[in-house]
Amino acid sequence: MKRIITVLVALLFATTLFAQGKITLMQNKPEIDAALKAYAAIWSKESGVGVTIKSVGGSSGTSLGQQLRADYAAGEMPDIFVIAGIEDYKDWESIILDLSSEKWVPRTSVAFKVGSKVYGFPVAVEGWGMAYNADVLAKAGVDPKTLVNYDGYKKAFEKIDGMKSSLGLKSVVSMAAAIDMGWVTAHHNFNSLLSNGLSYGDLSVVNNLLAGKVDAARLNEYADWVELLFKYADKAVLTTGNYDAQVGAFASGKAAFLHQGNWVDPNLKDAKVTFKTAFAPHGSMKKATDGIFVAAPSFYVIDKESKNIAAAKKFLEDMVFTSAGQNYMVVEAGMIPAYSNVTLKPTGQLSMSVQAWTAAGKVYSWSQYYFSGDFRDKTLAPIYNQFANGSITKAKFVELMTAAFVNRM
Repeated sequence: MKRIITVLVALLFATTLFAQGKITLMQNKPEIDAALKAYAAIWSKESGVGVTIKSVGGSSGTSLGQQLRADYAAGEMPDIFVIAGIEDYKDWESIILDLSSEKWVPRTSVAFKVGSKVYGFPVAVEGWGMAYNADVLAKAGVDPKTLVNYDGYKKAFEKIDGMKSSLGLKSVVSMAAAIDMGWVTAHHNFNSLLSNGLSYGDLSVVNNLLAGKVDAARLNEYADWVELLFKYADKAVLTTGNYDAQVGAFASGKAAFLHQGNWVDPNLKDAKVTFKTAFAPHGSMKKATDGIFVAAPSFYVIDKESKNIAAAKKFLEDMVFTSAGQNYMVVEAGMIPAYSNVTLKPTGQLSMSVQAWTAAGKVYSWSQYYFSGDFRDKTLAPIYNQFANGSITKAKFVELMTAAFVNRM
C-alpha cells in the first residue's frame, strides 16, 4: 500500500510539474542547433513535455538581444534563454529566476553569479586562439611555438602567403568582419585588446576603457594585429562571408588559420577534416603571450514569469545528470562540459587543445561582456567592418575606437 501511495504521489507530482506540456528555449549557437534539437526530441519523448528550440545568431542577421526584446514586447518570451554576462543580466534582471538551490550548482565552478546567488546555468567551457592547420604549417616550415606575438605571426603569414599556390591555399587566414559577423570582431577579437597578456580576471584594461581612459600604446599594437589578420584574409570571406563560409574555407584546406573557437569542432567533423589542428595564442601584442582565451561563454537562464518553470528546471538538470544529456553536450555538440560529474571527454581536436591549454594554466579571461551588446554590435562592429573593407585607414580605426570608448561615457 505504501508503495502504491508513493507511486501515485510521484505521478501526481509529475503531472503538476509538467502541466503546461511545452517549453521554449532560445539560444545563440547555430552550430549546435541540430544537436540540441535532437536532444530536445529525446528528452520530450522521455518526459512527455514538448520542447521548441529557437537558434538566433551566427549569420542570421538578428542578434539574440534584438529577438528577445521583440518576443518580450509580443508577450512570447521563451522559458529558457541565453545571457552572455553581466550586461545581458542587467537587461533582463527583473525576470531572471534565482537558481541557487538547483542540483547542478555544486557541480560547476563557472555558474553565472551576482553576489552570492546563482542565476545562470553554464552552457559549456569554451576557448579560442588562432586555430591552425598543423599539416600546412609543417609543409611551410612554420613552428606553431613561434606564434606567440605580432612579429611571430607577421613572419609566418608572409612566408605562407608566398607559398599559397604550392600549399593549395586561397588565403592565409579565414577571418570574417561583415556587420552580421560582428561577434567575431567586436566580441572575440575585441577581447584581445581587453585581456591578452593579463592575469586571469585582471580587469585593469576593461575598467579603464569603461571609464573612457584609453591606453594608446596598447590600442595601436592591437590595431596592428587587426590589420595583419585583415591583410592576409580572403577579401570575399572577410567582407561578406557568413559563418559557414568562414569555417568552410578552413575546413576545406583553403586557409591555414581560422579565427574561431572550439565550437567549430562539429563543423570540422561534418566536413570530415583529416588534417591536424590546434590553437596558438593571439598575436595582438609585441610581447609574447603564451595562452588562449577560455571561459564559460554563455548561460541559460529561466524566465521567472514563465508558466513552465518546473519543466524548464528539469530540462537543464537532466542535461547534467542523465546519460542522454551528457552525451548531447560532449559527443553530439562537441562541447567541453562545465560540470565535474560529467566524465565524457570531447574528441574534437580544438576542444582537446582548449583542455590542454587550460590544464597548463595558460589561459586569459573573456572580458568582452563587460561591455553592452549594443556597444559591441552597433558601435564597434561597424568600425571593424569599415577597416576590413578598406573605407578607413588603420589610423582612423584607432581614432574611431578611441572615440567610441571616450564618448560612451
